[in-house]
Amino acid sequence: MQNYPRRTDLAVESAVGGTAARGITHRTDSSSGFEVTTVIIGTGEGAALAGKPLGRYVTVGTDRLLRRGDGAFAAAAGVIAGELRGLLALSETDSVLVAGLGNPAIAADSVGALSCDSVLATAHLVETEPERFGFFRRVYAERPGVVGSTGVESSRAVKALAAELKPDRVIVIDALSSLSPARVCRTVQLTDAGIVPGSGVGNSRPRISRETLGIPVIAIGVPTVIDAETLARDLLGRAGLEDFDLPDGAFGENLIVTPRDIDAAAASAAKLIGYAINLALHSGLTADDVTALLG
Repeated sequence: MQNYPRRTDLAVESAVGGTAARGITHRTDSSSGFEVTTVIIGTGEGAALAGKPLGRYVTVGTDRLLRRGDGAFAAAAGVIAGELRGLLALSETDSVLVAGLGNPAIAADSVGALSCDSVLATAHLVETEPERFGFFRRVYAERPGVVGSTGVESSRAVKALAAELKPDRVIVIDALSSLSPARVCRTVQLTDAGIVPGSGVGNSRPRISRETLGIPVIAIGVPTVIDAETLARDLLGRAGLEDFDLPDGAFGENLIVTPRDIDAAAASAAKLIGYAINLALHSGLTADDVTALLG
């Protein structure tokens, strides 16, 4: 029971506590009532242990959003924006390409594409009317689509855009997978290690990272699914059925579990990410400002 592969895209679930000697550090703090956990994978041994690339992984728990009416949305966007600013390390004039990955026609895979609806695309305004819009950062927002619809891998589309637009940073957004139902649609992970598009729904494509693009890449993801076999094995383990013989492949290779309200949950998560990106990229903006600018 304990040696089966546990499929998760979250470093906080992959990195075992107490492994600092093997190159993984783990710290949990609180910011504006939100739990923020930082995992740093600093060695090859740590990367092998966690099954994740070297890098910094920040996980923000958004449970506070379940209590509506206390300014939680703006607070959550501010917390995520602060963590994103730290990972981006932007200068005042740096430009950013935001790529919302995934398929908007599939709710569990729509977070990335939907996030772009809430991202302020400002590059054209800054470039054509700098006297009016020069206070904005140059931001490009694009939905590369999925290879099944476009014939082009997301990684190739983002690489081509980056080569043409020459941004100083790239932000990619996508759906992820988790081990825990409590984290699905209630956790945001940010990392400077890049991302494998489609990994959350079991359709992994070539990685988008600093190594593949030649510029810093920050990946933002929200877990929207759980692998059915992973969930079943974990639930059996929690019930004390350690010796229960669950045949390998009992659920097939492509069965995943997602909340019944995934449409609304994905849309809410996408809006939160979009707002956080705006607050991180444009100094002085508030959540109310973003709402007014988005019209």
